[in-house]
Amino acid sequence: MKRDLIALIIAGLIPITCAGFDEAGELHQARKATAEFGGALKAELMAAMQSGGALNAIDVCNIRAVEISDEVSLATGMNLSRVSQRNRNPDNAPNDWQTAVLMDFESRKQAGEAADSLSWHEVASTGAGQEFRFMKAIPTGGLCLQCHGKALAPPVAEKLAELYPGDKATGYEQGDLRGAFVITRQLNQAGAD
Repeated sequence: MKRDLIALIIAGLIPITCAGFDEAGELHQARKATAEFGGALKAELMAAMQSGGALNAIDVCNIRAVEISDEVSLATGMNLSRVSQRNRNPDNAPNDWQTAVLMDFESRKQAGEAADSLSWHEVASTGAGQEFRFMKAIPTGGLCLQCHGKALAPPVAEKLAELYPGDKATGYEQGDLRGAFVITRQLNQAGAD
């Protein structure tokens, strides 16, 4: 019963809302934040690839991705992160609700939806109060394959093994779902008016 209720909430069939919540505004801000993060990260990755190839790009993902995410989070008041079921960084492993959304994205992609159009949102009740949640799928682009594809250059594979001993983020093909951007924002605190 609880699993069915969770599935209906994730599918958007049972909305959870809180008083004074501007869903359209929150959704717009979440989309804007993920686009800002994705655009900034892609620009830095492309610059790194042009200046030194995939080895430089690894440094961007390893160091700058978290910094850019923190900058966007601070500017928007939203908590922005990335998750993947085949994560490279253990900090990017999805929790239960994120895993359910990633599985839903994969099902929707298999049913014919474009991977770059997949998104989801809800307002959930948590022990801390109401929380806005948003996820946007990250499809694997051609640029990604040098570090996430099936055939990695030996120096790239060696550096990834050094930085991420438990790396699960290889073997992708262009168009595969690599993971998702995640936005959360606390709307109110439990017990607050």
